[in-house]
Amino acid sequence: MQVIPVIDLKGKQVVRARMGERQFYAPIATPLAATSAPRDVIQGFLSLHPFETIYIADLDAIEGQGSHEAILAELQALFPHLTFWVDAGVRTLSEAQTWLAQNKAHLVIGSETFEDAGALKALRTDPRIVLSLDFRGENFLGPQALLDNESLWPQRLIVMTLSRVGSDAGPDVARLQSIVKKAGSRRIYAAGGLRGKGDLALLHDAGAAGVLVASALHDGRLRGEDLARLI
Repeated sequence: MQVIPVIDLKGKQVVRARMGERQFYAPIATPLAATSAPRDVIQGFLSLHPFETIYIADLDAIEGQGSHEAILAELQALFPHLTFWVDAGVRTLSEAQTWLAQNKAHLVIGSETFEDAGALKALRTDPRIVLSLDFRGENFLGPQALLDNESLWPQRLIVMTLSRVGSDAGPDVARLQSIVKKAGSRRIYAAGGLRGKGDLALLHDAGAAGVLVASALHDGRLRGEDLARLI
């Protein structure tokens, strides 16, 4: 199962995400890095394990308050061996197509911000597209068709439970399983609530192809040796 570290960017710094309450996010303090600069945090992740993929949530772009395009370009130059998955807050088909043309990273379409479910038909076969099905509690965020109509889904999906991000609540296994049942051969990634290595086995048994994680890495609840055993 693939483990993908997450960095949340706000105001050019990596911030500590907790339960989707973005107004309270503050620059991260972590034993993995001396500062909250994105390059330092990524290097800290790589000191734990030779990760191949990093997920970036551009919170400024998601909230319509700017973007971190320059930082993304810098990170891709500094870490050319990494694949970046980026939620850049795209809202329309044209925004997604422009982003894909201007970047080599993989684009995460967040249901929270994407406005036109039908437009996903034009994107679903692109190998650089990932769809994030975003939930807050029991509520789905975004056009309902993105959740209900699996024919719109690309080959990779994230099941994102925002209320569990940065919490100790554990992953949302029931919701993950419900998506896995509909997804066929697609690869499903869990996001939110991972407590430690025990949850990796739980998610694997539930059918997850991978998991997005931040807090458990920063807090030492998921260590390099745990990841080495998983691989």
